[in-house]
Amino acid sequence: CKQFEADQSQFGNPSRFSSIANRSNDLVRRVYERREGLAESFTKRYGVKRLVYYEPHDTITAALPREKNIKRWSREWKIDLIVASNPDWRDLYDEIVR
Repeated sequence: CKQFEADQSQFGNPSRFSSIANRSNDLVRRVYERREGLAESFTKRYGVKRLVYYEPHDTITAALPREKNIKRWSREWKIDLIVASNPDWRDLYDEIVR
């Protein structure tokens, strides 16, 4: 079974917060493409390059409802979610490429 991740990315700090919630079967590739601006997308347009939160899921079936829930949540709730596991808003890219 492939690994799927619902990933949450942001740029800057909480006062300049942009987020993307989506799932991928290759989180490393997806984040690399965002960082390098390789795809015409929200991330390139708004400079969203740092992965600050992600959740692994075993199946796409498990990831999809979580992605939809995250997309509906308020900005404040998303910030709280990130801060709970990553209070310094570190870029987690190096963590996922190990």
